[in-house]
Amino acid sequence: MQVSGGGSRVASQASGVLPAEAARRTGLAAGLSAALAPWRKPRAVHDPGKVLPDIALAVALGGDRLAGTGLLRAEPAVFGPVAPDPTAARLPPRRHSGHSRSARAHGHTTGWSEVRY
Repeated sequence: MQVSGGGSRVASQASGVLPAEAARRTGLAAGLSAALAPWRKPRAVHDPGKVLPDIALAVALGGDRLAGTGLLRAEPAVFGPVAPDPTAARLPPRRHSGHSRSARAHGHTTGWSEVRY
């Protein structure tokens, strides 16, 4: 990733790009998608494996409720499609905690294996 100044377009939540990209590169996002696939409705537009990290990212950026994902929705070129609040509210994390814990562990292992000092 490269950062440069002086551009004419500014993403107000650019600090969220690094964790979002880390989730993608470590396999956390793909692992969550695979783990939560059995609960995805057949005609669902939003992947539960992306909804969960989007909620976490919104909290990390200062949001204190599901409406905080609006911060991400305001920057579609940066964060891609973000589920609306009612869709995110239908994803109860406790119900999926065992599956998401496994995906998180895989992402953690993969991420640390890529660290170079």
